[in-house]
Amino acid sequence: MSLTMLRAIAAVTASLVVLPTRADDGITDTEIKLGMVNAQSGPASGLGRGLRAGAQAYFQDLNARGGVHGRQISLVIADDGYEPDRAVDETLKMIEQQKIFALFGYVGTPTANAVLPIVKEMDIPLVGLFTGAMTLRQPVTPQVFNVRASYDDEAEALVAHFVAKGAKSVAVFYQDDGFGMAVLSGTEKALGKRGLKVAAKSTFQRNTLAVKAGLAAMLDAKPDAIVMVGPYGPLAAFIKEARATGLKSQLATVSFVGTDNLVAELGKDGDGVVISQVVPFPYDDDLAVTRECREALARYGHEPLGFVNFEGCLTARVLATALERAGKAVDRKSLVGTLDAMHLVDIGGLNASFSTERHQAFDKVFMTQIRDGKIDKLSSTSPPHFREHQ
Repeated sequence: MSLTMLRAIAAVTASLVVLPTRADDGITDTEIKLGMVNAQSGPASGLGRGLRAGAQAYFQDLNARGGVHGRQISLVIADDGYEPDRAVDETLKMIEQQKIFALFGYVGTPTANAVLPIVKEMDIPLVGLFTGAMTLRQPVTPQVFNVRASYDDEAEALVAHFVAKGAKSVAVFYQDDGFGMAVLSGTEKALGKRGLKVAAKSTFQRNTLAVKAGLAAMLDAKPDAIVMVGPYGPLAAFIKEARATGLKSQLATVSFVGTDNLVAELGKDGDGVVISQVVPFPYDDDLAVTRECREALARYGHEPLGFVNFEGCLTARVLATALERAGKAVDRKSLVGTLDAMHLVDIGGLNASFSTERHQAFDKVFMTQIRDGKIDKLSSTSPPHFREHQ
């Protein structure tokens, strides 16, 4: 056989060999590695730690039951201190050094907005953000999947509550960043539907307790009600100062505050404060997911179920359900496709839905109020687009 013929045969043989494609980072036959970057220190650390506790408890419980298609879920944690620049740095480390499969459980609008370009550029799924900002929902970012209701949903519920109680003027005291602006925008929309405008506005800076200037503006305006926007530290300071000065306005805030931490800091000083929630009341037993998360937290987290760790557990359950449905051969692309195809999937008594046009699993808002130094239920509301009734 001639040398030319041998070369020709070798070339044909080589063309028939199917070279293995490079697998996505962070996934092996035995492990799925997730990266969580959020506030583990600083004034918002209760949120990051709570979300972490709930997610870890669920994943540990799932791993004890065999994991997902024989794979154990590992959660790698990094602290961004609720600062956007640190969130960017730690996210890059997660992707480039830790080689995670997907990102999970971020906390806050400014931090999430900061990492959005990275997520898009590197095509990494980011599932479960502890923020209701519409910038993370519309337009849809293919890689970003929200589980909780939006701030527009929460603001609508709060304004409806105030108006039903007879409020004619509603002010907003907010953190001066993307988070505060997101809730301010939602409040303006809700008031506009009722022919009203925000009666007064005042702000404070992120990661500070400097609330006195903002309170002074509210004392001057004397609104019937105030929507407060911030984590538990500065809002606890604001509420205590407001009580001391005799401010009569109704006070309310959205779920991001960290209900359990706020109640712990305020005690009876918080009586009357209304808080919108994006998870069911954690002290009820009517839903299977509530019971499951409570048992997982008791077994692996060694802490009672509350609002923030419940959200962590519920969010972990949504992601684990998608990983299970994606099958043994899951990769990043198929995970995104599986999430997009989830419609009215039962998550322990709650129906989760995504689509290519809408990356938010739940819409329902649950209303609570601090009474006698404890949190209690008011009622729940569903926005017009709530899908469980479709």
